[in-house]
Amino acid sequence: MEKVQWVPWWWVAAGAGGLVAIGAAVPLSPTAVALGLAYLVVSTVLLTVGLRRRGALRFGPANAVTATRSMLVGLVTALTVAALEGATSTVLLVTLVACALALDGVDGYVARRTASESELGARFDMEVDAFLLLLLCVYDVRYVGWWVLSIGLMRYAFVVAGAMLPWMRQTLPPRYWRKVVTAVCGIALTLVAAQVLPPEANLAVAAAALLLMLESFGRDVTWLVRLNLSGRALVSLEKASTTAPPSESR
Repeated sequence: MEKVQWVPWWWVAAGAGGLVAIGAAVPLSPTAVALGLAYLVVSTVLLTVGLRRRGALRFGPANAVTATRSMLVGLVTALTVAALEGATSTVLLVTLVACALALDGVDGYVARRTASESELGARFDMEVDAFLLLLLCVYDVRYVGWWVLSIGLMRYAFVVAGAMLPWMRQTLPPRYWRKVVTAVCGIALTLVAAQVLPPEANLAVAAAALLLMLESFGRDVTWLVRLNLSGRALVSLEKASTTAPPSESR
C-alpha cells in the first residue's frame, strides 16, 4: 500500500527535470519555477491522500496517463507565469498543452480497456482538466480580455457553491457531453494562445467556448435545482401525511 502512495511522486521528479530542461530554453524566474513545482506537489499530495483513503492496491495505467498529463500541466503553469512576466515561448507552451489535450482521450480509454475505472481516477482527470483550462484562460487574457477567466473559474465557482449549499453536492448523472465541452474549450483556448487567428476570430472562438461552458454547467445546475425542489416537495408531502388527522371510518 505504501509503495502505491509513493508512485505519483515519480511524476513530480519528472516535472522537476522538465522545468530544468525548459529553463535552458526559456528564462524562468524563481516565481515561475516555484509555482510550477507547487502545482506538482499540491496535486500529488491530494492524489496520495485519495489513494490512502480508498485503500488503493495499485496505481493503474490510466492513472499513470493522467499523472503524465498533470506533469505537463505543471510545466504549463511555469510557462504561463513566465508569460505574465514577459518571457515565454508560445510554441513550447502550445506544444505542451496539445500533448496534454491529446492524452485526455487516452486515460479514459486505457481505464476501460484495463478495467481500472475508479471514482478517484475520474476525479483526478477532471481536476487536471479544470486547472489546465484555468491556465489557458490566464494566458489568453492578453488577447481577448479578462472576461475569458470566467471559463476557467466556472468549475471552482461550482465547487464553492457546493461547499455553501449541501444540495449542490449531489452526485451528478454521467454525461459524456461534459468531456466533449471540456475538450472543445481546451482546443479553442489553445487556438487563441497560439495566435494563429485574427483578433476578431480569437474573440469569437473564446466567446463560443464560454457559451459552451455556460450551457454545460447550466444544465447540471438545473438538474440539481430540480432534484432539490422535488426532494423538498416529497418531504412536505411526508410531513403532511404524518400530521393530518385520521379520517372517520364509515
